[in-house]
This record gives sequence, C-alpha cells and structure tokens, in this order.
Amino acid sequence: MDEPCDLPAQDLWGGHGDDITEISQKLQGEYFRYKGVPFPSGLYSPESISLAENSPDVRDDDIFIVTYPKSGTSGMIEIVSLILKDGDPSWVRSVPIWERAPWCETIVSAFSIPDQPSPRLRSSHLPRQLFTKAFFNSKAKVIYLGRNPRDVVVSLYHYSKIAGQLKDPGKPDQFLQDFLKGEVQFGSWFDHIKGWIRMQGQENFLFITYEEMQQDLERSVRRVCEFLGRQLDEEALGSVLAHSAFGAMKANTMSNYTLLPASLLDHSQGAFLRKGVCGDWKNHFTVAQSEAFDRVYRRQMQGLPAFAWDEASEAPEDPSPDPASEHPNP
Repeated sequence: MDEPCDLPAQDLWGGHGDDITEISQKLQGEYFRYKGVPFPSGLYSPESISLAENSPDVRDDDIFIVTYPKSGTSGMIEIVSLILKDGDPSWVRSVPIWERAPWCETIVSAFSIPDQPSPRLRSSHLPRQLFTKAFFNSKAKVIYLGRNPRDVVVSLYHYSKIAGQLKDPGKPDQFLQDFLKGEVQFGSWFDHIKGWIRMQGQENFLFITYEEMQQDLERSVRRVCEFLGRQLDEEALGSVLAHSAFGAMKANTMSNYTLLPASLLDHSQGAFLRKGVCGDWKNHFTVAQSEAFDRVYRRQMQGLPAFAWDEASEAPEDPSPDPASEHPNP
C-alpha cells in the first residue's frame, strides 16, 4: 500500500493551483446546459465543453477512454496506464490518475496541457455528439466502457453524496426518475450508449463492458492490448492484472482520489471506489423500481443487440428491502 502523499492540491492538479482553488469556490451544485445536455458548474463550463468539442489537438496515436459516469472509468485508466508502461507499476504509483489520463471537458482540460508526450491518454464522459470533432477525422482510438445502467444509477447515487459539484441526489425514487429522464450530469445514459455504439465495427473503436472485465479480467486486458497493438509477456500481463485489480486501486492513493480536497470529494461521507462489483443494484432496487426501470429500458433499447448485463438483470425477488439498510434504494 502506498504511503499517503503530502503534496499540496495544486501540485496534484498538474500545477494549476489557482484553477483548483477557483473550482472549489464555485462548487454550488448548480448545473448548466450545453446543447441540451446538463453539466455541473465548477468543474465544467460552456467554454470548457466547447474547447473539448472544437479543439483541433488530436494526434493519430491518442488514446481516449470514454464512459458514461460511474461505468468503471478509473479501472480502464489503470489498465491502459499499465499496458503503456509494459506492466511497470511505477507510473500508477507515482502520478495521480487524473494527470495520467486528463479529462477533455473539465476546466483544467487535457487540451490546455502543453507538451504531452505521445501516446497521450485522455478521458471523457462526453456523449458522441459533443465529442472532439477532430477525432472523427483521425486514427486516434476510443475505448468505450459500458456498464449495466442499473448499477450505474446506484453508483451515481452514492457518488452524488460525496461529490461537491453535484446536486444532492435527494430521495432515491426521485433520483431514479431523474436518471431515467436524463436529468443528471452528462444527460441520458440511453442516448450516450446509443450514440457511441454506432461506431462499433470501426477499427479505431473498442466497445467493452464492465461486466466482461469483472468476469474475466485477463481476457479483457488481452482485448485492450490487441486493440492498442501492444504485446505483453506473461510477467508484464500478470503485473497489469495485479495492479489494476479493484483492491489494489482502492489501496493506491494515486488512484483512489483521496488526494483531492474535500470540496471536490468528501471521503468522510463515502469512498469514491466503493464496491467494484456487478449486480449490486439488486440490493437497492425495490421490485416497483426495477419494473419501472425495465419499462424504460425496453423502450429505449428496442432494436439494439443484447448486452452483457441483460441476462443478469432480472428483478429482485424480495419486494421489501431491509429497512435497517443504510441505503435501502439506489
């Protein structure tokens, strides 16, 4: 386990001390809309979204990790970080995850960081219609990680409890309705995945699911290696598997987000890396909530092929969650 780091927040944020202070002061749980999609103020602005959308700064060897929030982004960043270093864990143990794979759309943006060596690793939650236009005329690669939206909504609910820039999620039933209507950060999960899945079959696009990674991490890592044109020997592969495991990430201060100030993430209220499992939604949804979700899911996903999570998404058997549970609903 890594020793706690005493670096000041500005060093952890890539030297942008004034920016992180300003961001912290702006976090009010207020949202703005950019082309109809809601974003939290503070970490994002209309200008930062526009920069991400319109920047010409895309190289053919760039690697973008794209997800809807709470879909396993950090795990994929860790995997790719380790692959790029041939399994050597030094990078993931010494550089914060948001510096290894800076975000495209935040105020402190990947597009505002000069002199990044190739290949550059970047992260984004943007829906396809707002993603960097220059990417679509390049050979840069996107790894899109999908996750069962039922687990996404549970994880997003818990995350909203500790993230200073997000609105208080309120009552679970209301939050579930907001999620189904797309009235949460980055908009509709359904629109997000339906937009990106249209790229499936293109050689610079890899679609993989959180469920696949949980079921067979080695096979998933090999798929990512093949996509990136990287070959790892057995020792390097073993190192990738060991250091990208959920427990290893949760213990790594460079990957678990505990280095961020409490104004951004209040870890006294819960962990950013919470459980790292599939199917936890069954411990939170009531039968009524599950049925309501399924109605919307069937309508929204009509005509699309089945995903890895579809067979495992049957309604919970017990219609009455434990009333003593700390979080009885999503």
